[in-house]
Parts: sequence; structure tokens; C-alpha cells
Amino acid sequence: MPTLLITHPCFVDHDTGPGHPERPDRMRAIDRVLAHDYFADLVREEAPSRDDVEAQILLAHPKRYLDMIKDARPEVGEGRVHLDGDTVMSPGSWMAATRAVGAGLHAVDQVMDEGSGIRNAFCQVRPCGHHAETDRAMGFCLFANVAIAGMYARKKHGVDRVAVIDYDVHHGNGTQDIFWSDKDLFFASTHQMPLFPGTGAVSETGVGNICNAPLRSGDNGERFRDAFESRIFPALKNFSPDMILISAGFDAHEADPLASLRLVEADFLWVTEQLIAYAERQCDGRVVSMLEGGYDLTALARSVGVHVRAMMDAG
Repeated sequence: MPTLLITHPCFVDHDTGPGHPERPDRMRAIDRVLAHDYFADLVREEAPSRDDVEAQILLAHPKRYLDMIKDARPEVGEGRVHLDGDTVMSPGSWMAATRAVGAGLHAVDQVMDEGSGIRNAFCQVRPCGHHAETDRAMGFCLFANVAIAGMYARKKHGVDRVAVIDYDVHHGNGTQDIFWSDKDLFFASTHQMPLFPGTGAVSETGVGNICNAPLRSGDNGERFRDAFESRIFPALKNFSPDMILISAGFDAHEADPLASLRLVEADFLWVTEQLIAYAERQCDGRVVSMLEGGYDLTALARSVGVHVRAMMDAG
């Protein structure tokens, strides 16, 4: 069964400005890697424009927040708008942000549809989403892409228990915020701490559905794997999800400029293989992965390559 890749040319139109690390070249770097013959068997689809996208965004964000983002978007020719020091909207950002959400929705639909022939899906999208809290844009993020996808899986497809696993170097405070009080939504994260956004302590447990495994500056793949094996995998097994979503951030790579963990491609390959294997045992292989961070272009492209290949090999 094939792996689905969902992306769209509009993701390069989200213009964050000169010097911003979350830049359009991230998409171009990944495109070059995934154009290799090694990935010829990927099923490739464009992120859709969905009439229901705003209704699904409201699963995770209140209408006043959605309206604020809509009102903030600049028109063509107006330049960029800063929602905070890091989070930027350009004239192309609204389409990119809504299609990023739409990519997650479509991935869930395809993975849940037994007739689609799709086992798992990777959403190559921007802007990223895991820092967007219920009513606050931050950390380059406008909408909580992966949280919306998880809540949509429950609403549309009746998935009882959804798990999000986040290994971006920055804690996914937005996903945690949105999932905090719902015992049937599970969030687990490895991340560097202390580091932006300042959340992600072991003591942050929600209603028993939050599992944080913070790492320290300089930690390598051995510490990363231990965090999963000693904390996250046991908690995931105890939660027993019906679907797994991955916040696939690759900025824990040793080459990344925004943090100081020391992971390499082999570590991202390992964690992907472990999550895919667990999903095969527990969730009929149902996995949707959504791109988050990763700001060294070479490291990002190579890490995405091993991540996607591991998903393909599961088929």
C-alpha cells in the first residue's frame, strides 16, 4: 500500500521576509530530494482548497481567532504583517495556511478510507502549526494543523482516540494547549528545554493525556531514543490510540541553527520506523505526518528523505 505525499506550490508564497528561518526555500529543498527516483512510488496530490476548511479550523480555534487571522491578512501589494516578532503574514499566507490545514484533513480522509489504498501520508506544508495555541498565533504558526487534523479524525471518521507525537526541537505548546483537557486526545513531545516557547516540563500532564520528555542542550541520539523508550512509548501504549499523527520537526538535527541538540538522520529514521511499526500493530498502520520545523536546508531535506522513505517501506 503506497504512501501519500500532499503539498502545493502556494506554500512558497507564504513570504516571511529576508532572513527569516521559516522561508520558502524549505519547500524547494524538500522538493529536490523527493524528486529523486528513490521516491517514484509516492502517490502525489496537491493540498486541496476545501469549502469546509474554516469549519474544521473551528474545531481547535474560536471564531474570534479565525476572524482575527482573516482580518490581519494583507492584500496583494501591501507587504507583510507581523502578528508578533516571529510570526508573519504576507498576501500569500492565507491560502498557504488554509491549504496546510486542508492537507491534514485530506490526509486523514485518505488514510481512513479503506478504498483509497493509502496506508499513511506525509504533508509537506508551511506555515507550520504546533505553536498555534487556541487563541494565539506564535512561533511562525497560524493554525494548529496537526491538532485540527486529529480532532477532524474524531468528528468525521469516528476515531475514538488520537495520538500526536511531536519530536520538533521546540515544544508543541499549541497542540498541548488544545488537547489539554480531553482524555481521548494524547500529546507526547521530545524537545530541548530550556528553549522557546518555555513550556514542556515533565510536570505538564493535562488530564493524564500529556507526556513531555524534555532534552537538554547537547543531548544526542542516545538520549533522544532513551526519552522515547523510557517515557513516550510506554505512555503511548497505555493510551492505545486508534490513529497516530506526527508533528515532524527536524530542527533537533545537529546542523540546525535554532537549537543545540545533536540528532542526525539516523535518529529521525529510527523514530519514524518505531512509530510506523507501532501503528501497524495498534492502528492498522494509520499514520499522518505533518511537517513542522527544520531550518538548515541540507539537514532538513535529508531528514525528510529518510522519514518519508521509512513511511514508504512500511507499505
